[in-house]
Parts: sequence; structure tokens; C-alpha cells
Amino acid sequence: MQPAALTLPAKRPLFAAASLPLMVGAFLMLWSSAFSVAKLAIADCPPLLLLAARFLIAGVLMFGIAAIKRVPWTLSRRDVLLFALLGIANQAIYLGVGYVGLRDISAGLSVLIFSANPIVTAVFAALVLGERMTWSKAAGLVLGIAGVAFIVQSRLSLGADHLRGIVFTAMSLLSFVGGTILFKRYAPKDGLWIGNGVQSFAAGIASLPFALGFESVGDIMPTWRLLATFVFLVLLVSVFAYLLWFKILTVSGATAASSYYFLMPPLGMVFGWLLLGEHIALSDLIGIVPVVLGIYLVTRPAPASV
Repeated sequence: MQPAALTLPAKRPLFAAASLPLMVGAFLMLWSSAFSVAKLAIADCPPLLLLAARFLIAGVLMFGIAAIKRVPWTLSRRDVLLFALLGIANQAIYLGVGYVGLRDISAGLSVLIFSANPIVTAVFAALVLGERMTWSKAAGLVLGIAGVAFIVQSRLSLGADHLRGIVFTAMSLLSFVGGTILFKRYAPKDGLWIGNGVQSFAAGIASLPFALGFESVGDIMPTWRLLATFVFLVLLVSVFAYLLWFKILTVSGATAASSYYFLMPPLGMVFGWLLLGEHIALSDLIGIVPVVLGIYLVTRPAPASV
């Protein structure tokens, strides 16, 4: 007998349990900083041209890396169509509309609005996916949106943000929630690497006609800042963060996964302050309290039914 071999499987659950918090933490840092980085990038390049180039290059990179690693093509025609639709919803529309709105509001407010993602996701997840909506989770969602609304109202009263930017950002939020539900409901369990390449490439193709039709290449200012922000957005956000997000969705419920977006207000405001010099008011800090409590209520495991 060699009983030592029996100890190996016992370590796997511990690693699996620890991997989700690490993935969530990395995703939130990248995603919340991306709003401020994007604000810097669109100062030197029109938003739709920036996004079209970002999507196409990210798609080519992922296809190239998949070819080098000899990742097998496991996607059916249906899977390709679904990933293409995800790319249009979760990237082209979500970021295209969001970047246009970002010109009229602060990066901090953009993050705050987007952190309402769990509210909309929870409703659609209950209706479409059959995820359970408990009283505790509902209370947490209400607290979270109340905290976000309080901060948004306070920042609007300062007059630095505009209604058009808020409307565009809300539209981008709805598009992302739709993509999240679509992925959780229909997307395959594997093929995420190539599937994400399909998403980015489809988003680039969908965005390019609008970019060329409404914006001018002559408005691009080639600066070191634009190069640095573009590399960050392509490699760390379009490639790495999107892979993290869909990996999180495969091991977590749509509502629970989206509830982590409530952590974005404080992170987004910190990055807005660090990178853009945006002001953090006392009301912002007060509004975070119900948001954090809402995270706890939404994400804690539901009691087992008897």
C-alpha cells in the first residue's frame, strides 16, 4: 500500500475555495481602475475609435495565443453566435455607450452607476435563471442601491456631472446585465479563451462602422499617455479581466457574482482621485456604509430550506 497518495485530493477543495476571492479581487481592481484609465485615454483619442482598435487587437491577441498554446476549437456554430452576441452586448454596446457617457460625467460617478449592476441582475436572474430571491438578499440589494443613489445625488448637486452622461451610462449598464444573463443562460461551460476572442473580434467589427462614421482619425493625438492607457485597456482589461469575469460566472451565481460590483464605488473613487484628481466628498464616504452592508446581505449563503 501507498496511502500517502490519498492526501492529494484533500488539498484541492481548499485551493478551489481560495481561488474565487483571488479572482474577484483581481477583477475588481482592474475593472474599477479601467474607468479612470479610459477617461485618460479618451482625452487623446475619440472613444469609439479607441474601442474599435482595442477590441480588434484584443481579439487577434487571444486568437494568436490560443493558436500558440494549441487550444482546441470546441465551439459549435451556435457557440460562436452566442459569443459574438455577448461581445456586442458586453463590449461593443456596453463600453461604446459607456465611453460616450464618460465624457460628460466623472469616472467616480460612472463606477457608482455601474455598481447598481447587482440590482438589475438579481431581478433578471430571478425571472430568467430561476435564482432564489430571499428577503435578506432583497434587503441587501435595497441598501446597496440606496447607498449608491445617495452618493450619486450628492455628486450631481455639485454640478460637475451631466444628465446625458448619466443616461448613457445607465444604458451601458443594461447592456452589460443583458450580456451577463445571456452568458449564464446559454453559453457553454468551456472554450472561454477562444470564446472571449470571438467576443472581442465581434465587438470590434460591430464598433468599427460607427467609429469611422462618427469620429475622425485626425482627432487622435499620439502621446505616451495614450499608448500606456491603450496597452492597459487591451491586455489587462479586454483580455485578462474579461476572462476573469466569465470564469467567476461559471463558478458563482449571476446575482452573487454581480453583487461584488458594490465594492466598486470606493475603489472607483480612489482611482479617480489618484489618476484624475477627482474630489472625494464626505457624503461619498457616508454612502459607502449601506453599500458595504448590502454586499454582506446579498453575498452571504442563503439558509438551507427545511
